[in-house]
Amino acid sequence: MLLALIKTLRPRQWIKNLFVGLPLMFGHRLTDPDSLLVTAGAVALFCVISGCVYVLNDLVDVEKDRVHPKKRMRPIPSGQLPEAVARRFVVVVVPVCLGLGYWLQPWFAAALGAYFAQNLAYSFRLKQIAYVDVLSIATGFILRVLAGAFALEVPASLWLLACTGLMAMFMGFGKRAHELAAGEGATKQRQALAGYDLATLRVILYGLAVATVGVYTAYTLSGHVAQLFGSNRLVYTVGFAAVGVLRFIHLATTRHEAESPTEEMLKDPLFMLNFLAWLGLLAAILYGWV
Repeated sequence: MLLALIKTLRPRQWIKNLFVGLPLMFGHRLTDPDSLLVTAGAVALFCVISGCVYVLNDLVDVEKDRVHPKKRMRPIPSGQLPEAVARRFVVVVVPVCLGLGYWLQPWFAAALGAYFAQNLAYSFRLKQIAYVDVLSIATGFILRVLAGAFALEVPASLWLLACTGLMAMFMGFGKRAHELAAGEGATKQRQALAGYDLATLRVILYGLAVATVGVYTAYTLSGHVAQLFGSNRLVYTVGFAAVGVLRFIHLATTRHEAESPTEEMLKDPLFMLNFLAWLGLLAAILYGWV
């Protein structure tokens, strides 16, 4: 049962919570041990509370998941994890996470609570509404970045929030396009897909790709970056960002057999090598290692 619970918490999805650490890097705190410790605690709390969100999602969707060819094997739909145990886990763990968050930093706890509340709204209603569902997901990513900034008590750059929101919408609409292309049965598994049109989604996807790379480029050339880091050499990372965006589009529009393009990208050697190269060059430029 413990293994079933851990599986339901979706550890593979916790990589999204690394967005909580963006203010650590872009706030010039990466080499500060205390900031590293605070951010590690903040990321851990987001991992646990986002895991509780996945438990709630599985509880809400249990009947639909039981008729899904892959999702029916998840612990709750398959009966490996009793629904009563899953409910009790959420009831106990969420208040503990919020309490620890308040101890870490009150505004961080507020962002953590807002993230959980927003995901409750998503699970029970917003995920059923086309376009609003993806905007809700993007809001979750913005809340992660804000929470990381609150935890370290550093200002959250509007540039950073804009890039985060655009990228989250880009990936969210890419996932919806991937799901819709899977066939007519897709709408039975995700109600919001009935309100989407594949041709429109592809236009939005390419538009957001241009906007995401464009805003990121503008950020690297902005006076904000020049003042904070002493140069605009961050523009050298734009090529890696563009490659990552194009590769995600390829995965979302061609890998129809994959369950999710966001999971597929984590298994894609080209995407991951490009991402690691971007991250390494970014850190080297920000911290004067090159």
